[in-house]
Amino acid sequence: MSALVFAQQPVSFAERLRDAAATAFIALLLGVPMIGLTTVDQGGALRIATRWPALFAFVGVCFAGRLLLRWGIDYWRAQRQSAARAASAASAEQQPATSLLLRRAGWLALLVALVLPIVFADNRYVVDTATTVLIYVMLGWGLNVVVGLAGLLDLGYVAFYAVGAYTYGLLATQFGWGFWQALPVAGAMAATFGIVLGWPTLRLRGDYLAIVTLGFGEIIRVILVNWTEMSGGPNGITSIPRPSFFGLPFKPPGDEPTFASFFGLEYSPHQRIIFLYYLILALALLTNLFVSRLRKLPIGRAWEAMREDEIACKAMGINARNVKLSAFALGAMLGGFAGVFFAARQGFISPESFTFNESAIILAIVVLGGMGSQLGVVLASLVLVLLPELGRDFAEYRMLLFGAAMILIMIWKPGGILARREPTLAYRSAEAGR
Repeated sequence: MSALVFAQQPVSFAERLRDAAATAFIALLLGVPMIGLTTVDQGGALRIATRWPALFAFVGVCFAGRLLLRWGIDYWRAQRQSAARAASAASAEQQPATSLLLRRAGWLALLVALVLPIVFADNRYVVDTATTVLIYVMLGWGLNVVVGLAGLLDLGYVAFYAVGAYTYGLLATQFGWGFWQALPVAGAMAATFGIVLGWPTLRLRGDYLAIVTLGFGEIIRVILVNWTEMSGGPNGITSIPRPSFFGLPFKPPGDEPTFASFFGLEYSPHQRIIFLYYLILALALLTNLFVSRLRKLPIGRAWEAMREDEIACKAMGINARNVKLSAFALGAMLGGFAGVFFAARQGFISPESFTFNESAIILAIVVLGGMGSQLGVVLASLVLVLLPELGRDFAEYRMLLFGAAMILIMIWKPGGILARREPTLAYRSAEAGR
C-alpha cells in the first residue's frame, strides 16, 4: 500500500535534488580512497598522489546520473499508471489477442529451435550454447510447477537436478544401464527426494520454507562431496556413457554398426552434438506438454488456488499438504530428468556442478520470465544464458553487465517478462459474457 501511495504522489524537484545530493555524497566517500588517492613510484619509493579533478568529475556524474534516473523512474511510473488504467478498461478485449500473439510466438520459437542445428551444422559453439539454453528451459519449467503454479519458494531445486544426474551416473557406470533405462528410474528417485523433503517441511511458508529448501540443497551437495565410496567425492563420476540412437553409437565406423555406417554417412563429431540437441529439445517439449496439460486438470487448478489463497483452499476442503507434495514431487521429477541428460551430455559430473548458484539461476529464470508463464521461462533462459556468453569479451565487466541487465529487466517488468498470474481456467457467467 505504501508503495502504491508513493507511486501516486508527485515527487517535487527539491526531493529529487536531495536524493541526488545524498548519492553524490556517498560517491564522494567511496571515491576518495578509490579515485582521489593513488600511489606513484618516485625514485624507487611509493608516494601518495591525488586526483581531485577525476574525483570531482566522478561525483558530478553520479549526481547528474541519479537526478536523471530519478526523473526517469518517476516519469515511467506515471506513464505506467496511466497505461495500467487503460489496460484494465480494455483487458477483456485484449486478452484473446494477447493469447493469440503468445501462441504464434511459441510456434515461431519452436520452428527456430527445429532448424537451428541445420543452419549452424558446422558451428559447434552455437549448437552447444543452444543445448545449454534448453537444459535451463527444462529446469525452469520444472521449477515453475513449484514456484510459479503452487507458489512455494524453493531455493534448493538444484538438489533434485543432482539426484537425477548421480542416479544415472551410478546406474550407468556400476550396473551398465543405458540412458533410456535409467531415465524413468532417476526421475522416480528425484520425485522420492521431493516427497521426503516436502512431507515434514511443507507446513512452513514463505521465508521459512525457502531456508529449509536451501539447507536441503546444501545437505545434498555436502553428502556428494564427502560420501566418496558412493559419489566419488570431489573427483565425481567419470566415463558416463552418452546416449545412443536406438543402440547405434556416435563413433567412427568399426566392427559393430554405428550411426554413420548404418545410414551410410561420413562420420563427423557434429552428429553426436546435433543428436544431443534434438534429444534435449524433445525432452523439453514433452515437459512443456506435460505441465500444460496438468494446469488444466483439477490438480493444476488446485496449485493455482493454493498460490492465491491457501486459507480459502483449506476452507473449501482441499488437502493442502497433498497438493503441495504433488507439486514438489512433479517438479523434482522434471529436474531429475534434466539431470540425467546433463550427466549423459557431459560424461562427467562432480558436486561443483550443483552449487547454490545453479538454484539461484533457475529461480531467476522463473521470476524474470514471469511466474506461471511457460514462454516467459524460454525468454528468461535466453537472457540469462546468452548474456554471460555475449559478455565474455568484456572480461571483468562481464558479471557487472549481467547484474545491470537483470536490474533493468526488473525495473522495466517487475512482474517478469511475460507475467501471468491469471488462472488457467476461469469461470465466467452468461451475464458477464454478455
